[in-house]
Amino acid sequence: MTIKYLLGVDIGTYSSKGVLVNAENGQVIADHVIEHDISMPQPRWVEHDADLIWWNEFRQICQYLIKNTGIDPVKIAGIGVSGIGPCVLPIDEEGQPLRPAILYGIDTRAKDEIQQYEEALGADRVFQLSGSMLSSSSIGPKILWLKNNEPEVFQKARWFLSSHSYIIFRLTGEATVDLYTACSYVPLMDIEKNCWLDQEVAGINPFRQLPKLLWSCEVAGTVSPQAARITGLAEGTPVIAGAIDAAAEAISAGVVQTGNMMTMFGSSNSLIVLTDQLIRTREFWGLNWLMPGTYAVVGGMSTVGSLTRWFRDHFSPLELQQQEAGGEDAYAALTQLLDQSPPGAHGLIALPYFQGERTPFEDPDARGVLFGLTLQHNRADVYRALLESVGYGIRHNLDVLTAQNVEPQRIFGVGGGTKNRTWMQMICDIANISLDIPKQQIGASYGDALMAGVGAGLYESLEEVQGWIEYQEPLQPNLKKHRQYQVLYAIYRQLYEQTKDLMHRLP
Repeated sequence: MTIKYLLGVDIGTYSSKGVLVNAENGQVIADHVIEHDISMPQPRWVEHDADLIWWNEFRQICQYLIKNTGIDPVKIAGIGVSGIGPCVLPIDEEGQPLRPAILYGIDTRAKDEIQQYEEALGADRVFQLSGSMLSSSSIGPKILWLKNNEPEVFQKARWFLSSHSYIIFRLTGEATVDLYTACSYVPLMDIEKNCWLDQEVAGINPFRQLPKLLWSCEVAGTVSPQAARITGLAEGTPVIAGAIDAAAEAISAGVVQTGNMMTMFGSSNSLIVLTDQLIRTREFWGLNWLMPGTYAVVGGMSTVGSLTRWFRDHFSPLELQQQEAGGEDAYAALTQLLDQSPPGAHGLIALPYFQGERTPFEDPDARGVLFGLTLQHNRADVYRALLESVGYGIRHNLDVLTAQNVEPQRIFGVGGGTKNRTWMQMICDIANISLDIPKQQIGASYGDALMAGVGAGLYESLEEVQGWIEYQEPLQPNLKKHRQYQVLYAIYRQLYEQTKDLMHRLP
């Protein structure tokens, strides 16, 4: 019997990763990672060059995996692609990008356009249509921003695509988007009817510029002759509609049952709780999940791993020098700093809003804060306070979810941050949660491959392959430390409320 393989590729904020998976046992036979960076040409703007980063890195990954495994591309039964999102990439009739891609909720340029939509449609109507409130993650205001600020781009745009949708378009010639991602095109989709809104609001109606809607595991098209020549893939290989990276990451961790929750510790944070019905909440996003009849409540913090990256890049020259000289990884070295500061960081509290915040409140103007500094505090205290702020933020989200009667039954941790078990234990202590972390941190690309297997007809459902995923020993909360954190968490909750007006006055 001929072994079949599955290809999964994820385009992330700071890197792209691809895997080839044995479809019979779920084993990864090869992987490849390419790093890149974001562009921030102006305050509030966060962008990627779609051709240079998204498509070029996808092409390189395909070529590398095929060449280094020696696998006949014909044996690849299906392709799954995920990416950061929701993003806005306008492309013309020929499929050429008209400008750099506007990234997800960390790009907060469309503040005024959010207000325009709310005034034109009304916040209640937005919520009724979309199951969510307008936020920096919403696609509608960013498309409106293009009309207001780059009208020539808006006029020339044939399609507005997200990251994985663009890759799929380049592979197949089909403009599609999965229904999970489409729920973030607020307020342009009717979430009850699963269709685009065809009416003019705030002076625009991009209905005919929006891609075809599909479920994530549905086949969007097949690899075209031109794409086959460029990538090395076999012409005619099925390509599924895919999903945003966080959804694919959830699948890679085994988050497939109602009550499962994923919390992803990447550059930003994503929270996904699977539910048995569509739940409408103004603090989070109630969305379709990946298959018909499945739903999720979704949230996320804007800055998580990017806090540790910021601290490493600006305050850790010695650790970086040692790493560059072939020594210990800078992040691993920084973890040792935590031993020099006790829980609570000697009374130092940080607010992690270095790029605004998304949930459980939407505030693109929120700022980071270090509160309680004294002459006795040191670098270790600052680093611990930053990491603890993520734990406080996770707990804040969980508290608000519980108030909405959304109570996760099992929580899975994924992403690069989970490599730091000291940090993960800290979060368990603060939030009083248990955390299951997969033994293999493959990431969203693995979830892409598994979804492609469903789309290609190799598996009936994602539950069928859940048993392939193994977990580390679960992390349990230390109740003594949890009680220590209670007082500091109460201050954390008050701190934003007491400073937000001042934040909003900053330039």
